[in-house]
Amino acid sequence: MKSIESIIELMVDVPDFPKPGILFKDITPVLGNHEAFVSLARQFYRSLEKPEEVSKIVAIEARGFILGAALAQHINAGLVLVRKPGKLPRERLSHTYDLEYGTDTLEIHKEDISPGDKVIIIDDVLATGGTAKATCDMCKKLGAEILGLHVLLEIEALKGREKIDVPLHVLAKC
Repeated sequence: MKSIESIIELMVDVPDFPKPGILFKDITPVLGNHEAFVSLARQFYRSLEKPEEVSKIVAIEARGFILGAALAQHINAGLVLVRKPGKLPRERLSHTYDLEYGTDTLEIHKEDISPGDKVIIIDDVLATGGTAKATCDMCKKLGAEILGLHVLLEIEALKGREKIDVPLHVLAKC
């Protein structure tokens, strides 16, 4: 199994994407490396305190979908997608929030989370925390108990952690 350090080394920094001044952390090389990808799923599994209590994995678009699906193979939980506007066909809950380069909106199917569901939220990177906070807010509004936010990488200088009021599990920091 690859260490988290060797997994992080596979990530590629892409300057000025999606806008000038942003340094994008690209995880696609990790996904393209079978051993790294399997190891990453196992690392996420090990970060769960009580995997048997999780009823839903809430995955944030788009890389969170991949990580959430990989983790779902290891636990008995459903996968719920949090998407950009216009991508979900049924009744949705929407939330607009600020991010490091503007504003954005996320949506979730209202019926995918029920009051009392115990969820974990998963994404690749925690930057300013806007996307993660918006997802947490939607889950809470739908009545879920959030067991934790799990991310591959936290960019500490952007202080996204300060916006998060649920248990945060970070595999690596930069």
